[in-house]
Amino acid sequence: MTKITKHNEKAWDRKVEDQVRYTRAVDAEVIKKASAGDWSVGVTAVRQVPMDWFPAPVHTLKILCLASGGGQQGPVLAAAGADVTVFDLSAAQLEQDKRVSEREGLSLQTVQGDMTDLSVFEDETFDLIVHPVSNVFVENVRPVWKEASRVLKTKGTLIAGFMNPVLYLFDDQKEEQGKLEVAHAIPYSGLEDPVEENEAIEFGHTLEDQIQGQIEAGLLMTGFYEDDFGDGRTIDKYIKTMIATKAVKG
Repeated sequence: MTKITKHNEKAWDRKVEDQVRYTRAVDAEVIKKASAGDWSVGVTAVRQVPMDWFPAPVHTLKILCLASGGGQQGPVLAAAGADVTVFDLSAAQLEQDKRVSEREGLSLQTVQGDMTDLSVFEDETFDLIVHPVSNVFVENVRPVWKEASRVLKTKGTLIAGFMNPVLYLFDDQKEEQGKLEVAHAIPYSGLEDPVEENEAIEFGHTLEDQIQGQIEAGLLMTGFYEDDFGDGRTIDKYIKTMIATKAVKG
């Protein structure tokens, strides 16, 4: 495990303690609806994944929720009838999934690890991978796509969310004050700036690495949409900085 990985693991454990947005598990009402067939999941901040992106009736699917701890996507898909494994770097995030599954009587597996190394899984294990915005926390994103492709079955589907790197052009603190001031080049490395102990280190990957990286890993892009923070950030007024893609393994 690299220093970056160790730092981000601890940072996300602390985020769970602080109950930040992406660590808040779904409530019982969401699970009740999902069990009755009324469900949806997101891989970006606001928009939900179109239902026609799912390759088959969800109850027939073996799904990997990749870097997806927090008690959100995994429990919903499990309640809808899928065979779900949640894989995440943070033990505290995975604990959120365990709590929901125990509270609601769901069958759900959790595995702790680094999203760039899925060696715990055999080739062609999963029908579907759901990968919400999280690869901003790895320095090199291409191994994520290669490993995702490896563990997908032939004709399996990857639904992924990631950041448009334009977000990382700007000074973070100035943006919080309502000012967009270019301060960084792309690709961006969070190692360029001082990193607080309780904040995760982020990386702004090029669109070539995010999109062509999937293609070179043997994945055919078949769906695309954009999203933002729901007017939660200054940049939302000018551009949507989140992207979701659907890709199928050839």
